Amino acid sequence: MKKITLLINCKDQPNIVATVTNFIVLNKGNIVYLDQHVDRDQNIFFMRIKAEFDNTKFSENSFKTDFEYNISQKFNMNWSMYSDDKKLKMALFISKYDHCLYDLLGRYNSNELNLEIPLIISNHDDLRSIANSFNIPYYHITITKENKAQAEEKQLELLTKHKIDFIVLARYMQIISSKIINKFPYRIVNIHHSFLPAFVGAKPYHSAFKRGVKIIGATSHYVTEELDAGPIIAQDVAHVSHAYSIADLIAKGRDLEKIVLSNAVKLHANHKVMVYNNKTVVFS
Repeated sequence: MKKITLLINCKDQPNIVATVTNFIVLNKGNIVYLDQHVDRDQNIFFMRIKAEFDNTKFSENSFKTDFEYNISQKFNMNWSMYSDDKKLKMALFISKYDHCLYDLLGRYNSNELNLEIPLIISNHDDLRSIANSFNIPYYHITITKENKAQAEEKQLELLTKHKIDFIVLARYMQIISSKIINKFPYRIVNIHHSFLPAFVGAKPYHSAFKRGVKIIGATSHYVTEELDAGPIIAQDVAHVSHAYSIADLIAKGRDLEKIVLSNAVKLHANHKVMVYNNKTVVFS
């Protein structure tokens, strides 16, 4: 059985759902999931649809060509199609923090993540043993102010060599330049605490502790050239109290970071996120 996912967005207009579903039926497909959303302010239609086909009779190339000519052009659609038998390849970028790395690799090892991890890239060598324990190639590329451009060239060479589809910054403590961002538009996932911009700097939990915050949070978003301002994929918060120490806040914050990042990775890998106007539509 061949399974595909279609992501569609275009100007809202009559008969989009009926036309797309009828096209799938005419191609002898069985629709197993359909969800849609209309942004009334922008008058934009969004849809995610999954369908199954008899593998012996289905041609992916023919389906794409016919869909483009008969459906996409008619509605002036932006659309993409993904096959379930092709898992996305994810590169992990890390520094010295290990909590997000352990969490993602643990989920990956237990087949919880629908993806492949061909490599891990780090600007430090500290966490190589973790990669080795999961049998994933680890590349240490030192980054300084003087060699940043050359280091990013090495990173891009590795990403190209391993045919990487998207990148996850698992607490990678370096700013990504436009060179890499432009190669992976809306395909670089980052995680950070939600204190920004109120608690900026290297020790946000210490600043939050001084202010006596009652909730802490984490946000996962796509990386854009404007720092920490890309489209948000997933967020979560946790309540804290005056009884929490700084260590308690850090521990709770790291738990949130792990959960939010893994959720964002799952959503992206399963083609459930659509980006527009620096926002996202996230399907269930």
